Amino acid sequence: MTKEKLASMIDQTLLSATASEEDVKAFCENAKKYKFASVCINPVYVKLAEKILKGSKTKVCTVIDFPLGSGGINIKTKSASCAIKDGAEEVDVVVDIAKVKMHDWSNLENEMKKFTACAQTASDKRKSSSKRVLTKVILETCYLTDEEISEASKCAKRAGFDFVKTSTGFAILKEKDGMLLPNGATINAVKIMRAAVGKKMGVKASGGIHSTKEALDLIEAGATRIGASSGVQIVDGFTE
Repeated sequence: MTKEKLASMIDQTLLSATASEEDVKAFCENAKKYKFASVCINPVYVKLAEKILKGSKTKVCTVIDFPLGSGGINIKTKSASCAIKDGAEEVDVVVDIAKVKMHDWSNLENEMKKFTACAQTASDKRKSSSKRVLTKVILETCYLTDEEISEASKCAKRAGFDFVKTSTGFAILKEKDGMLLPNGATINAVKIMRAAVGKKMGVKASGGIHSTKEALDLIEAGATRIGASSGVQIVDGFTE
C-alpha cells in the first residue's frame, strides 16, 4: 500500500444538505489534487463537478434515492438516468430496505436488474464519455441481520451491480434511552459482503470512517473502495 494507492481507493464524499456551490468547487479541486477515485456529491452538483474534474483521474459519483431508498424503482431509474446524462460516472443507489427486511428476494433482485439495465442504457446514450458507468447498491447494513446482508449482496451480484456498499451514514438508530447507535461501516459487514459476492466484485465501506487505521482495517477485511468525508485526513495519516 502507498499513499497514491490508498487515495485511488477513496470516494471523497460531500453529501451535506447545506453544501454550497463554492463548497463543492473547493472540494472537487482538492479531490483532483489528491487523485481520489471519485467525489461523491449530491445530484444537483453533478454538472459542476463534471466540469471541474474533466480530464482528471477523479470521477464524478452521485447518490440515488438517498438516504431512505424508499422512492420505488421508477424514481430510482429516472434519477439515475438524469444524473448519468449530467455527467455522473458512478451511481450509488440505496436499496429498498423494506424489501430486504421482508426477505422479498425475487422482487428485490428484479428491481435491481431494472436499475443496472437503466444505468447501462443511460451510459450507452451519453456521447461525452465511452466509459461504462459503475453502479453501487447501498445496503444500509446497520438495519440488517448478517443473513440479510449476505442475501442482499448475492441479489446485487446476480443483478449486475459493480459494488455492494455498506451504508449511507445517515441512518438513525437509537437505544430505548435515546442514545445513538453506530450506523456506519463495520468489519463484520464487509467480511459478510465479500464472502457473499466473491473476489471480483467491488465492496465499498462507507459511513463513520475517519482515520487511516479504520480505512486500512476495512480494506484488510475485503473493501476495495472507501467512502468518507475524511479522505484527506485518511491519506495524510498514512505512513509508508
